[in-house]
Amino acid sequence: MIRPQKMKLIRLVVLENDVNAVLEFLGHSAVMQFSQQEGLQTNQQNSSLISADETVQTDNLSSKPLPVHLLEQIKSAALWLGISVPEEPSESSHLPRALEEERAKSFVAAIQLLQEQENTLLEEKHQLESTINEARSFSNLNAPFADLDQLSYLTLRIGRLDPKRYAEVEESLAGHAVFVHLDNNSDRILAATSRKGRFALDTELKKYDFIPLVVPEASAGIPEEVFSGLEAKVIDTERALTDLTRAKVDARLQWSSDVQTLISSYLLEESVQTLKEKLVATKSAYFLSGWVPSDALSSLIVQLERLTGNRIAIRVFEPSEVASVQEVPVSIKHGVFVRGFEPLIFSYGAPLYGTIDPTPFVAFFFTLLFGIMFGDVGQGLVLFLLGFLTGKKDAPILKGYRHFSAPLKMVGCASMVMGLLYGSVFSNETLLEGPTRAITGALTGHPVDRILHLMPDADNMTKIFYFFGFTIGIGAILNSIGLVINIINQMTLKHYEHAFFSKTGLAGALFFWYALFIAVRIILGGHFIILDMVCLIIPMFFIFFRPVLWHLICGERPLFEEGLLSFVIEGIVEIIETVSNYLSNTVSFLRVGAFALSHVILSFIVFTMAGKVSSIVLGPVLSLIIMVFGNLVIILLEGMIVAIQVVRLQYYEFFGKFFTETGVKFAPFRFRKEKL
Repeated sequence: MIRPQKMKLIRLVVLENDVNAVLEFLGHSAVMQFSQQEGLQTNQQNSSLISADETVQTDNLSSKPLPVHLLEQIKSAALWLGISVPEEPSESSHLPRALEEERAKSFVAAIQLLQEQENTLLEEKHQLESTINEARSFSNLNAPFADLDQLSYLTLRIGRLDPKRYAEVEESLAGHAVFVHLDNNSDRILAATSRKGRFALDTELKKYDFIPLVVPEASAGIPEEVFSGLEAKVIDTERALTDLTRAKVDARLQWSSDVQTLISSYLLEESVQTLKEKLVATKSAYFLSGWVPSDALSSLIVQLERLTGNRIAIRVFEPSEVASVQEVPVSIKHGVFVRGFEPLIFSYGAPLYGTIDPTPFVAFFFTLLFGIMFGDVGQGLVLFLLGFLTGKKDAPILKGYRHFSAPLKMVGCASMVMGLLYGSVFSNETLLEGPTRAITGALTGHPVDRILHLMPDADNMTKIFYFFGFTIGIGAILNSIGLVINIINQMTLKHYEHAFFSKTGLAGALFFWYALFIAVRIILGGHFIILDMVCLIIPMFFIFFRPVLWHLICGERPLFEEGLLSFVIEGIVEIIETVSNYLSNTVSFLRVGAFALSHVILSFIVFTMAGKVSSIVLGPVLSLIIMVFGNLVIILLEGMIVAIQVVRLQYYEFFGKFFTETGVKFAPFRFRKEKL
């Protein structure tokens, strides 16, 4: 296709009960770009679509509030378990139903319980360790026992307790206090707990008739049994944390697949609800309006009617009925090879709807020019393999470069073809001499070492000049295609003044083509004649008098809108720009030959250096290092420079002829990012 896909505007009135299902379908099918502004205007102008007694609103009329809180809880719990959280719905996602909501709440509740247990154990471990550290540092001072009650973390109680009730007390305060028997077969005990737990300890001891004892002032230090008990509690806490870690692993294995599915469903619902907030709506219906490619329209209508049980109103319009070409989104459709060059087009700007799509021309000339400037069989093979690797779906590390896959493959193939003509394999210019001599000898009877020899020498200068002339010829062809595209586009847009009389219109094209004809004729031995001057002046006349001629044709007055002097100055500037632009746009393609020559010379330098060191000690190793490093430099550095030069030629010499206005890229509503 050399023109963007034909588009249609579709307007839908969907009942509130069906809108979620419709938006879910549209998000997965990705065939409709919403036009909110057009929808608002149409809603006001076409009142027949909405009942007269209903008030138009733009508020969110969702029958169910967006469960943002639940979605965030699921994400938080998943991250705590170490489950990767999707950023967008999957292709198979659907809006959450009652079963999904119940499953989500069960997951959140189960994980929150584990989180609470972990927090409790971590806090208990921290308190126990702080208590031990402070108590040990204080016990070294041999301070009076009565002063130990003032510690920041530790609380101690000494007293009498019925031995029969020990078990009950220990069970009641399990995990919160440590009990030490001060004498065997005695009713005297020491209870230790954290400072925070002293009130709970006193309350429980009181229930079991604990009788506090007065400690003599001479008593000092903390019994070693207290430390042993606290350290045992720390070990028990660490064991519980280890068990909890295993439980987290088990939970991750159990929930991983389900959680990603749940998050995808709620992300989808979030997208649907966000869109619904922006739609024009009434008390019972939603109004949707957007652009759809013509070839997808019939199928879309059938599926929408089936999905809603025919409870939907649909109207379809041609772009000319509702919008200008600047407002109609542009969708271009190509095969794998050409599609890889679409980012190059859209990085400059989208073509206007209805105009010629330049992507096929860009794909062909980008590949050709790159191959000419980067001809080497081995280096081209490396680029081809890089294109193959970046295109593999099972290589996540290269996922961001997937859209370079097709261009890399194509320029790699072009480089290999030109490398065969140049006779270069990884900068080695002797490896292909035998096969080349055999082939050329069989075909022409005159065997040669290489078909194209770009290294300057006394016997080769004429061929090099021919090669530079060939690159200028490619530039002339590319410039001419740009001019033809512009003429057709301007006529399609009914800008006839620019189509016929501008410097990039028919007048400028005729001047350029005849100037090329004169140049070729002189190179072949001809002469410049008076008729040539006349044929060059005629198109210049139309360019110079373009505004006046167009005013005469259209019957518009005045002929000189800004005055005669301003008209003359503008005309002179236009003539100078026309001549200089065409000259520079053509000569600019000499850089193609220059970079091809520099590539050959750089390869020759690498090959020569490797040969020079091959005869010294460790020469073969050094030679291999030079070849590897030299080729890496050529592939990375020169490859990047050549790509930049090709892009520059496309942007300035080609796009500059017709890309005077840009359109809007087709961006359909979708839940997932566009696949590369």
